Amino acid sequence: MAKTAAVGCPAEEKGRRKKESQFSQVLGRLRSNKMAMFGLAISLILIVLAIAAPLIMPYKYDQMDMANRFASPSLKHLCGTDEMGRDIFSRLLYGGRASLLLGFTATIISTFLGMLIGSVVGYFGGTVDTIVMRLIDILQAIPGILLAIAISACLGSGLFNTVLALSIGGIPMTVRLLRGSIMGVRKMEYIEAAQKINCSVPRTITKHILPNSISPIIVSVTMGIGNTILMAASLSYIGLGIQPPTPEWGAMLTAANQYMVDHPHMVVFPGIAIALIVLSLNLLGDGLRDALDPKLKK
Repeated sequence: MAKTAAVGCPAEEKGRRKKESQFSQVLGRLRSNKMAMFGLAISLILIVLAIAAPLIMPYKYDQMDMANRFASPSLKHLCGTDEMGRDIFSRLLYGGRASLLLGFTATIISTFLGMLIGSVVGYFGGTVDTIVMRLIDILQAIPGILLAIAISACLGSGLFNTVLALSIGGIPMTVRLLRGSIMGVRKMEYIEAAQKINCSVPRTITKHILPNSISPIIVSVTMGIGNTILMAASLSYIGLGIQPPTPEWGAMLTAANQYMVDHPHMVVFPGIAIALIVLSLNLLGDGLRDALDPKLKK
């Protein structure tokens, strides 16, 4: 027994060191990518501002001042005020909480469900794979935003229904990505070895297949958050997302739509916030893709 443990330890230590070495290489390539670092910095700044919004807001997000309606940007109101005299900067900070919550929650849910389905169809293949992938093809034939609009229109507006609509729309891409990755590694020798020693299917997938197939999913999640935030803003813009008086960047654009000619600041600042978070996450996603698979950059 002691001899077995003594033999196993060096192998485990070697595997651990190899993983640490690979991680260090990926981290080093990511750090050397200036655009990815810029995207990471902007993303973190926006996330921290949204989390700390209640502490740093100069005004309450719903505090009205009818005497200062449509005020232009100034030292008193950094981004001006809206049609009800509410401070736009405060509403941007607080609205970021809703937008980021939608983006992260919907992306995490769709990724988890997509990985679950993709792992099963990619590992077993055959009839299960054929049936599931035809259903995925049908879902992917419908543009994601149209699918989200249809689901939201059926279920109604609100935070929960918006998250559900955005989550369902993000599942097909994750399933297809993971299925393709798993089908590329499931015939590898170490997978066949695990099967021959009667390693259970869940263990084979989680311990041997997923760690070697997860790279495209990491990139997809990073970019998916930005795209989901953009879709959530689109739903709010047409009245199917989070409803007033809760501030959300897309809803703020909707409210400002009829005043944009005379008071453009009401549209400019929410638009900049959406553009910044989507751009920064996409830059980070591109950097992660190059770091995880440097061959693509070449």
